Amino acid sequence: MSELLLKLEQLRMPWGVITNKPSRFTIPLMDSLNLSKRAACIICGDTTGQRKPHPQPMHLASHTIGTQSQRCLYVGDAHRDIEAGRRAGMKTLIALFGYIHENDQPEQWQADGTISAPLEILNWLAEHNRLTNTTQS
Repeated sequence: MSELLLKLEQLRMPWGVITNKPSRFTIPLMDSLNLSKRAACIICGDTTGQRKPHPQPMHLASHTIGTQSQRCLYVGDAHRDIEAGRRAGMKTLIALFGYIHENDQPEQWQADGTISAPLEILNWLAEHNRLTNTTQS
């Protein structure tokens, strides 16, 4: 993940985090990983009145970054992540290396693609001509 984040930063592509976990856990974790100041946004489960799969956190993230949701790529490892991204009008990728349970059926989540490793995000962006002015959350 660190290599991906460095490359995104080199490309001047803002990235952020949207999680359903409360800020009392998320912010200290991001701080301890020295990521808080690097992230363009950190949206937690208690940041807005709604949590994923509602699109409200997604819209807040794109607004915070300063772009439209339709110009964002959201990468997630749960059905609610993909649903939230789609409902917000974002492109979505399933991170197959995430917390996908054996009973999950990611092929039915209607994402725009899947990745098996973080750096594959760059390949997907390049293949879809989205390496400029695109954000990843």
